[in-house]
Amino acid sequence: MLAYAVRRAAAALAALLGATVVIFLLLRVIPGDPATAVLLTMLDPGAGSAELSRADIEALRAELGLTGPLPLQYLEWLGEILRGNLGASLRSRQPIMGELAARIPGTLTLAATSLVVMLAIALPCGLVSALYAGRSADHLSRALSLLGESLPNFFLGVLLVYLFALWLRWLPSMGWQGPESVVLPALTLGAGIAATTARLLRASLLDTLSQPFMLMAEAKGLSRSRLLFRHALRPALIPVLTASSLVLGGLLGGAVVVETVFAWPGVGRYMIEAIAGRDYPVIQGFTLFMAALFIVLNFVVDILYRVLDPRVRVEVRRHA
Repeated sequence: MLAYAVRRAAAALAALLGATVVIFLLLRVIPGDPATAVLLTMLDPGAGSAELSRADIEALRAELGLTGPLPLQYLEWLGEILRGNLGASLRSRQPIMGELAARIPGTLTLAATSLVVMLAIALPCGLVSALYAGRSADHLSRALSLLGESLPNFFLGVLLVYLFALWLRWLPSMGWQGPESVVLPALTLGAGIAATTARLLRASLLDTLSQPFMLMAEAKGLSRSRLLFRHALRPALIPVLTASSLVLGGLLGGAVVVETVFAWPGVGRYMIEAIAGRDYPVIQGFTLFMAALFIVLNFVVDILYRVLDPRVRVEVRRHA
């Protein structure tokens, strides 16, 4: 187990190092000069590059780390990251790490609440679809799942705001006004991911129920519901667990759109504001944060998959 964990950790570190290279190069390959583009956003609308002084451009290029040979730029940037320094925002002049830390609790609150919503929708829908496969309940559950997958987050969010905030006036529409403020963003974010998870759970349950050992148990007289809950659910959850890193990453990635729609105080909205203002250090810092988060989630899922699935343990020992 330890050797497997070490190999997966080494692969995760290699992936993270590759992510730093890609993120570093993104700022360098965009068309035009980043420093000029940033300074133009600070001028009056309609102003041209002729109004910028060469000294200001060179000073900002130095602040962005765009001077010197490319390999040296990367090593200096990577060294600052290893020291926990993501730089400072060009807009607020505040450390990016501090600004992210101040907004992460809001995003984690939204993601955790959305995860509860997702499980509350996905598990019953997936179980009902598998238990009544080919019947009306299954068709209805699959239709709702397809609808949930088809609706974009921003459109569903607008619909929920119109229904519950403007028409019924049950819930606040934007910002943080108390615990009830998280309900609409969590429903918006959790519903779409619940649809995907429910479809995956249904397919996994039906595949497990068709295995020879399950057919033999059914031939012995066990009811389908008992087979489902007592024997099929645990092995069927393994593919769902495999996709859980993508689900959790989707919760945090989808928060970028949802936080913008609901003016939610989180890192997603912070990222959108940075893009609008061409705050490149913030964009780099957020992208690196999300990449590291995805890699860590995949590493944790790999370890859990190794622990829960005996077939993986056997294969690892066989190839060791």
